Amino acid sequence: MNTETLTLNDIISESLKNSMTYAEYRALVTTLVEEQSATGNDKSEAIVAYTQLNDRRMRRWDKTAKVADATKSTIENFDKKVTWLVISESWCGDAAHVMPILNKVAELNDAIDYKIVLRDDNEALMDQFLTNGGKSIPKLIMLDSETNTVLNTYGPRPTVATNMVQAYKAEHGMLTPEFKEDLQRWYNKDKGQSTIEDLVNLLK
Repeated sequence: MNTETLTLNDIISESLKNSMTYAEYRALVTTLVEEQSATGNDKSEAIVAYTQLNDRRMRRWDKTAKVADATKSTIENFDKKVTWLVISESWCGDAAHVMPILNKVAELNDAIDYKIVLRDDNEALMDQFLTNGGKSIPKLIMLDSETNTVLNTYGPRPTVATNMVQAYKAEHGMLTPEFKEDLQRWYNKDKGQSTIEDLVNLLK
């Protein structure tokens, strides 16, 4: 298929055909860990190690992440049928913290259909939703489930984390390993609450 002649709606429809549920994605990552492999084009040792780490992170958030009761009612009262189409890969650290939280929110309302596609298998889609020119993931595309019209996008990080990253880059020019460790600590301390807040704003 010639991607140059495809409309955005065509690209989205094609990607949805390739999509999987969160449960299928988790099963895939668990299998890849057993096989010492990873999603995407890069199967290097480092990428495999990130995948193993992320499987543990996701397992932890699947068990421990909580949505506050006051927030639950806001999510449950959302009544427009939407699809959350998320672009991800198994090795992505931000995705491991964000995707289980997306699932916790989506589980609260049948109107939200949570689907996942892999970045390297869906280049045409990724190219339509770059962040500052880069293929940053996870990237959530919120669609009208009836028409596949794009209503909004979100990601690759919660707003608070995005601001931290931008401020650090402005001061230091690049992200250091030390900063990346600080960011992981922030995710662990935040327990997904900033992501939940952002998602509620997305649904308003």
